[in-house]
Amino acid sequence: MMRGPALFAIALSVSAVTAFGDLEGMFQGGLNQPAIEYGKRPLKDPVAELSRRIEEGKVQLQFEPGSGYLRSVLRALNVPVESQLLVFSKTNKFERFTNPHNPRAIYFNDSVTVAWIRGLPSLEVATQDPQQGVIFYALNENPLDQMLRTFPGRQTRFRRDDRCLFCHHGVLTLGVPGMTVRSVFPESDGSPMGRPDYSPDHRSPLEQRWGGWYVTGKHGSMRHMGNAVVTNSDKPESMVTAASLNVESLAGKFDPEGYLSPHSDIVALMVFEHQMYMVNLFTRVGWEIRASAHAEGKPDADLLRDTANELVDYLLFIDEPPLTSKIQGASGFSEKFAAMGPRDSQGRSLRQFDLEHRLMRYPCSYMIYTEAFDGLPPEARQAIYKRMWQILSGQILSEKEKGKKYARLSLADRRAIVEILRETKKDLPAYFTLVTPGRRARAL
Repeated sequence: MMRGPALFAIALSVSAVTAFGDLEGMFQGGLNQPAIEYGKRPLKDPVAELSRRIEEGKVQLQFEPGSGYLRSVLRALNVPVESQLLVFSKTNKFERFTNPHNPRAIYFNDSVTVAWIRGLPSLEVATQDPQQGVIFYALNENPLDQMLRTFPGRQTRFRRDDRCLFCHHGVLTLGVPGMTVRSVFPESDGSPMGRPDYSPDHRSPLEQRWGGWYVTGKHGSMRHMGNAVVTNSDKPESMVTAASLNVESLAGKFDPEGYLSPHSDIVALMVFEHQMYMVNLFTRVGWEIRASAHAEGKPDADLLRDTANELVDYLLFIDEPPLTSKIQGASGFSEKFAAMGPRDSQGRSLRQFDLEHRLMRYPCSYMIYTEAFDGLPPEARQAIYKRMWQILSGQILSEKEKGKKYARLSLADRRAIVEILRETKKDLPAYFTLVTPGRRARAL
């Protein structure tokens, strides 16, 4: 059984071979643990719901030359085109078709990720089920099938694809079925070099991010690994040059036919990295607490405390390094994402960006509004809220050994987060009251 944050921690620089061979961080109950039954229980994820609507004839996906069902699926799942990310490294199961001239396109919203590779007859979809975690699907988009489906009773169908677990169930996904993001030193054909690579999230320094990805947007003097391939194997770091930084157009990089956007937006990349690790945390915490309750009649108290502490630190961006230059996206993603809300009576939202000093203006993850968060066991949510209030109220600042870590959250930050949550988060406990200077949280 997991104890303490150590089992959640994943080094920012890690060899893929070493990581997948190290099972210390795996969920000990396995996929068939009686409280989980990953492959058996009914699903309530967005793709399962869309599949039901297709079966009922309420939705008909449309096939388009070049991109197949991609645009129609994005529309049906409410995934914005502006979220497009382009990865050209050979770090997926279709690596034979992925290279700098034919990058893999990824689109996402709060609960769905859709991947498309030009020239392949299928879409890959990963979606978050509130109870079971990340579920993987494939959609065949063969044009012959499209013709046959003009006959009565023929429908486009998603199929569950657990073959994805070969790469999406390991230490890099916190030991549960989940999402991975890799940053590598890519060779000219997109193949990762045989050296340590990175598994970045919002805690990672920018200079370790996006190796093997295209990146559009401005970021001033800050450096990253995107838009570049290794030309000197003895000095792979030399791939990062002025030409690979602050790239606003991908013109000339590859043939854009079939792609829905000319961008691989830097802000979308930053949000994506944050979100992928967050969904893995939700799954792992939920599974651990459910398994503990099944085995012991109620969740172990130490387990509740330790998992809540780890999740809340990530939720509140506690270990996020500061930005040293202004970030500016290029696709319109920033504006579309920020407009989604919800907003409080002062017009504030947890989706508003900062992008000069840190990612978010109010450092509390918008993922707190998702069904994945609401689907956590009640005991886990209670422990998470308790820990959040200890930090946001300022109680934790009085503890010498931890005060410096949480001092990065100013009084204005903490007050704004609580005020926003009080108006926008329905199940927020009543003890989330006004944060004032010198106030200490009462014992919970």
